[in-house]
Amino acid sequence: MDSFAETQTRKADHLRICLDEDVQCRDVTNGLERYRFTHNCLPDLNLSDINLTTTFLGKPLGAPILISSMTGGTEFAKLINCRLAEIAQHYKFAMGVGSQRVAVENPLVADTFAIRSIAPNAVLFANLGAVQLNYRYGIDECQRVVELLEADALILHLNPLQECVQTKGDTNFRGLLEKIAVLCDKLSVPVVVKEVGNGISGAIAQKLIAAGVAAIDVAGAGGTSWAKVESERAQDDKQRRLGATFADWGIPTAECITAVRAISPDIPLIASGGLRNGLEIAKTIALGADLAGLAFPFLQAASESEAALHALADVLISEITTVLFCTGNATLTALKRSGSLLNC
Repeated sequence: MDSFAETQTRKADHLRICLDEDVQCRDVTNGLERYRFTHNCLPDLNLSDINLTTTFLGKPLGAPILISSMTGGTEFAKLINCRLAEIAQHYKFAMGVGSQRVAVENPLVADTFAIRSIAPNAVLFANLGAVQLNYRYGIDECQRVVELLEADALILHLNPLQECVQTKGDTNFRGLLEKIAVLCDKLSVPVVVKEVGNGISGAIAQKLIAAGVAAIDVAGAGGTSWAKVESERAQDDKQRRLGATFADWGIPTAECITAVRAISPDIPLIASGGLRNGLEIAKTIALGADLAGLAFPFLQAASESEAALHALADVLISEITTVLFCTGNATLTALKRSGSLLNC
């Protein structure tokens, strides 16, 4: 099987496994259950006063929500991306697409990522694995995927554990930081670095910030385990066991947020990893994140119908709004400054 066919098969497998198999973290949580908001029984607000608008990398958003990077490269993935793009446009959410490596390998599937016409005003993130910078990818390939999506930024994802578990994974991560720094300097759009569900520590965040990344998505542990996903599609017993052994590996999302904020109060910060509702989104904002990313809930809804996606978006907005109202904060900035989130 050639490289493109392998990549496309992997894309299809990932969607199927995430939707049909139990690949959520088993014992580790996102850590947000340790936090509780102080209830304000007398908010000096009308519910209609609540304003969820924000900006990220200078771009306006209707709410602090990112539809996290998921898929592309197959006809089913194209349907998912088109439905998600419509939601991003309608609600003014940010949206990332899955790794566009498959489109670099075969431009015939580029249209599965080409969603700008559906979401002309949305904040869109292109996506490539950072490790591909060690496998013949450079500025040209990165610029190509940005232009394909007409993206506002490029996400480089870090996934060393997934590559270890994946059969024939790309495991040469040597010297990547220097190559990321060059890309940050040369690319036409900002570079965002994210994990894929195992978290970014404060120490690594500090190195990435020094390298010039424009934003960080911590993508902590507590949600979908890509070790479990790769275990499900492993071609031998060793890889299958590796995925099971490391199913709960990683830094919980809440710990990642506090660690990154401890070393940098200003770096634009996305919290993702196991977020499932608007209350958890609000907790990440109160902890210091600027944006909250969700993947699995949006994937489930998108695979069902456009109506299911609208219902999900509506309830997420209502849940965040309720948190602000019941803590006495009219804006996200006020929530961050309120001190109403307690570690219990």
